[in-house]
Amino acid sequence: MPYFSVRFLSLKYTVMSAPVLAYLYQRELGKVLTELKAYTSAEALWTAVPGTINTGGHLAQHLVGNLRTYIGMGVGNIAYQRNRDAEFNSRGFTLEQLQAEFEELVVLVPGIIGSLTEADLQKEYPADILVTNGGNTVDYVLWHLLSHLSYHLGQLNYQRRYTGAVAG
Repeated sequence: MPYFSVRFLSLKYTVMSAPVLAYLYQRELGKVLTELKAYTSAEALWTAVPGTINTGGHLAQHLVGNLRTYIGMGVGNIAYQRNRDAEFNSRGFTLEQLQAEFEELVVLVPGIIGSLTEADLQKEYPADILVTNGGNTVDYVLWHLLSHLSYHLGQLNYQRRYTGAVAG
């Protein structure tokens, strides 16, 4: 299988429409919310699994910062001040606050994406917000962020199950 550079993948075409992307984000964000609601204690949320660095709380905080920065601010023009280091080094949210954040994000993010036209998806993503992999389309960045969300969702699920934080 040939290797394709990021430059190749950022050609100005749209793989799927904004409504499909919006649906996939809503689905994955709903799963994050389900995971957060399955925690039976804040202690479990902030417990690291042996052999890992991040707790479920830190992963959830990171997703909030990532989505609010790259979709909320970068695509939806909603002001946000990110502190990425704090996402991994502090407890900025309680379990209830994280649940509330994702209750909002599960509506906000798909709403922003669903409002995009095919022409919007083909525009270059704002370079002042995402300086790595510059020159990519909004479409490409949204697909990249979706895979990032799904990756951390899997980690969150594993961490929650490992710590025994199963609801019910």
